[in-house]
Order: sequence, then structure tokens, then C-alpha cells
Amino acid sequence: MSNKRFGYARVSTTDQNEDRQVLELLESGIEERDIYVDKQSGRSFERTNYLALRNTILRKGDVLVVKSIDRFGRNYSAIRAEWEFLTKTLGVDIVVLDTPILDTTQYKDLLGSVITDIVLAVLSFGAQLEVDTKSKAQAEGIAAAHLKGVKFGRPRCTVEGWDTYYPQWKQGQITAVQCYKQLGISASTFYRLVRKYELEDESE
Repeated sequence: MSNKRFGYARVSTTDQNEDRQVLELLESGIEERDIYVDKQSGRSFERTNYLALRNTILRKGDVLVVKSIDRFGRNYSAIRAEWEFLTKTLGVDIVVLDTPILDTTQYKDLLGSVITDIVLAVLSFGAQLEVDTKSKAQAEGIAAAHLKGVKFGRPRCTVEGWDTYYPQWKQGQITAVQCYKQLGISASTFYRLVRKYELEDESE
């Protein structure tokens, strides 16, 4: 039986930063090489690195550590089903750093299991409710903006060569310095355009 500890961190988009989650996982004693990160939505568990961890790495007796339930997932029924699969089918323990009661290495008796189930249900519901409320607000905001004639879509950048060099920088093929020098603009202008370009694109 294995007894290794693995960490999992998740953010929703490539522009978000997972460093705080990773730092907490490191501080909890997990080796950096054993931390898996996805930059994908939490609505489904069909995430590249999570599936690699679950299907090929985790073994019976291992411990999966996450910072919080909403980093684990954002869908009530999917969280409950995945928790059940990991703990019952795979025999993996789960530790949620932000919620000490959600620690299956500690609370294995009947009362502990019942309390864990209740807390998990409440937090899973909250995680989905938060994202559903946000999505509804965004949809209502977009609908209202459309009524006012506001047009949505990725903004076009007027800097010549942007559509060529920006994707190369985004994919790590060239550095930021190489990118803005090729575009003939300053570093501050480059990052200002990046923020505007990507911020408006997130509203799509």
C-alpha cells in the first residue's frame, strides 16, 4: 500500500495565478514534483493533469491535498461523486487545507464520516452556487449591454504585427522583450495592451 502525499491546485483560466495554492501545498509538506496544476474550469473533472493524477499516479493509501473545495471542483454532484470514487473505490484519503474537518485521514469513525458528508455537501453546494450566481450575473449584464447597443468580442489591436507576435509570446515561443521589440513598442505599452486585450476577451 502506498502512502504518498500529492497536491492538486486549479485556476479557471491561463491568466489566473495558482502560486498561492501551490505555496500552501508546499508548506503542508508536499514535494513540488508531486503537485499537479490545471488551468481549467471546475465544472467538470475532465481536466488534463487531474485525470493523469487520478488515473495513473494515485494508489490506495495515498493522500490528495487541496487548498479548498472550490479548487477541487465547482459542481455539486460531480464533487460528491468524485470524492466517493477517490475515497471508496481508489482508497485514497483527501485533505482540504481550508476545512480541517474534511480530512479523511483523521475522521474515519461513523460520526466523523457523517459530519464529513454534511460539511462536504454544504461546501459543494456553495461552490456551485457561487459560480452559478456569477454566470447568471454575467449573462444578465451582457444582455443588458446588448440592449444598449454594446458590441462584444475580442478587441482588435491596431499595433502592426500584434496578431503575429502576441500568439508567439503567449505560447512561450518568444520572450516578452523579443515580442515588444519586434512590435516596436515600449515594455509598458506592451503590458498595457496585453491587459486590455485579455481582460476584454474574458467577457466573451
